Amino acid sequence: MPFSHLSRLSQEQPLRVLLVNAGGADTLTWAGLVQPLRLAARSVGPQFQLDIRTPQELAAAPAPAGGWHLALLVADEQQAAPPPGQLRAVVERLRAASYWGGVGAGVLWLAEAGLMGGVRIALPWALYADTESISERAILTPHLFEIDGPHLSCCGGAASADFALTLVDALYGANVQAEVKEALCIDRVRGHEERQRVALQARFGALQPKLSEAVTLMEANIEEPLSTDDIANLVGLSRRQLERLFKQYLGSLPSRYYLELRLQRARQLLLETNSSIVQVGLMCGFSSGSHFSTAFGTLFGNTPREERQRKLNG
Repeated sequence: MPFSHLSRLSQEQPLRVLLVNAGGADTLTWAGLVQPLRLAARSVGPQFQLDIRTPQELAAAPAPAGGWHLALLVADEQQAAPPPGQLRAVVERLRAASYWGGVGAGVLWLAEAGLMGGVRIALPWALYADTESISERAILTPHLFEIDGPHLSCCGGAASADFALTLVDALYGANVQAEVKEALCIDRVRGHEERQRVALQARFGALQPKLSEAVTLMEANIEEPLSTDDIANLVGLSRRQLERLFKQYLGSLPSRYYLELRLQRARQLLLETNSSIVQVGLMCGFSSGSHFSTAFGTLFGNTPREERQRKLNG
């Protein structure tokens, strides 16, 4: 599980988390992130310390002894970046943490500062038009949030709550997460690998129509998957050209991307329908139950049966 290695931070006593709010206090991006973390801090007690500052406050005040273990720069997608001097001070503090990154526009600012070279990042689709200067350095994914080494990123908006709840689970386990979900009346936490639905079209529709067309073909052919050669032929590219496009813009091979797409649909069906596990596998293009179970476990860290059990227990 991509976020599981964060659990080692829970051994820190206390665990210090810094949230730098560079936007409005009433935005969905900020509220979705801070509310679950505040409730988790209340549940866990003094060993979880949440430090909330503006860029001005962070630039003017010293860090606590030992610094922060996890630090995030947060802003709504419409927010303008802080002045360069303030941003440099924020970046310096963020990078001293074991895990650090951005949420919403904060992801773009960090990438523009050259700090996300070769890193997979989740960016709000509305900001994709502003990525010309970073697309050579960072790997944009259409996912809701990402962890790549020490780098954390989230597209913001409603996904901020999913991101925060995933952090809570990784740091303090399912029981604390369940308590926070109940307090916020949240039923299901979307995984990091789920996609911003409009992200691909917004990012690649005009710039890379062949890539957008290939992904649309994949989404339309889940039950009977097409081969990579079929997809390449249908969009008018060679297999090698198609693979190069996927590698450059999505950081993945077409076959891998397609498999993850099918597995995400399977997970959704397991949680939201009463179809049997065998039926779900068939509906997502898996003729072999063992192949379905193995591929599902590799991506999500649990079996289709365990995923269905979550629905029954929830």
